[in-house]
Amino acid sequence: MNAVKMHADEVDTDAVLVRRLLGSQFPQWAGLPIKPVPSYGTDHAIFRVGSGLAVRLPRVAYATKQAAKEATWLPRFAPLLPLEVPVQLATGQPAEGYPFAWSVYQWLAGQDANGTIDDLVQAAVDLAGFVNALRLIDTEGAPPHSPSGRGGPLAEHDEDVRKSISELGNRIDGETALRSWKESLAVSDWHGPHLWVHGDLLPGNVLVRNGRLAAIIDFGALQIGDPAADLQPAWNMFAGESRLRFRDEIGADDACWLRGRGTVLYQTVMALAYYWNTNPGMVRQASHGLAQVLADS
Repeated sequence: MNAVKMHADEVDTDAVLVRRLLGSQFPQWAGLPIKPVPSYGTDHAIFRVGSGLAVRLPRVAYATKQAAKEATWLPRFAPLLPLEVPVQLATGQPAEGYPFAWSVYQWLAGQDANGTIDDLVQAAVDLAGFVNALRLIDTEGAPPHSPSGRGGPLAEHDEDVRKSISELGNRIDGETALRSWKESLAVSDWHGPHLWVHGDLLPGNVLVRNGRLAAIIDFGALQIGDPAADLQPAWNMFAGESRLRFRDEIGADDACWLRGRGTVLYQTVMALAYYWNTNPGMVRQASHGLAQVLADS
């Protein structure tokens, strides 16, 4: 059972449940060791099964379509991208008192990108290469942009940003945050074609192997929209020379850069307001990203 729930409607998950689910639906894997994977992810509980598998269980109903999205698009994307992406092996059905479909993936070895990168400038080049390659993939057949998703006009989030800044009170520099937000809102919206965006390029979704970027995981926010949405790493992972190199490799003009910075601002203040008492890892990450945005404002 989860010690602390992040969402009011979050379901309970543990290794015993995973073993029961595997036993009833994929018995070939049920005898393998099972252990939870520590993370500050908010949508799924992840369990490592043996040495080569991972089971992902949605925590909440809104996350239940993510596995189907990855099953549809990642096999098409994988040959076109310079970094590894998840490989889904099987989909399980609701059972054993668990209400959602769930999935089994190949285990992707590596550590998340929090303090594990040897050369941040090289990482900026590598991650920009991934983003640029993703942008070039044909969007034919892509689902239409969701107004609640990443890569839409920043104004869609204005009410939530202002509410979050107000709720956070003196826990953040609300005055500077609001000034930075207004600066991003003032630039022109993206009027080019909607391109593929990962939408959640946080350090926890970037895997590092031997000090260098190796894989990108968690495509739950994948959709088409404003490419500025994938500038998140500029403030969440990079600083100084590496941030400038990332911008140069991406080719972001001033308006795109400010929309990207606004994307990080709205994500961080909303995350801080929502997860302050339930997810210390997410609070640390969001606090870092917000501090970098405000220092850059």
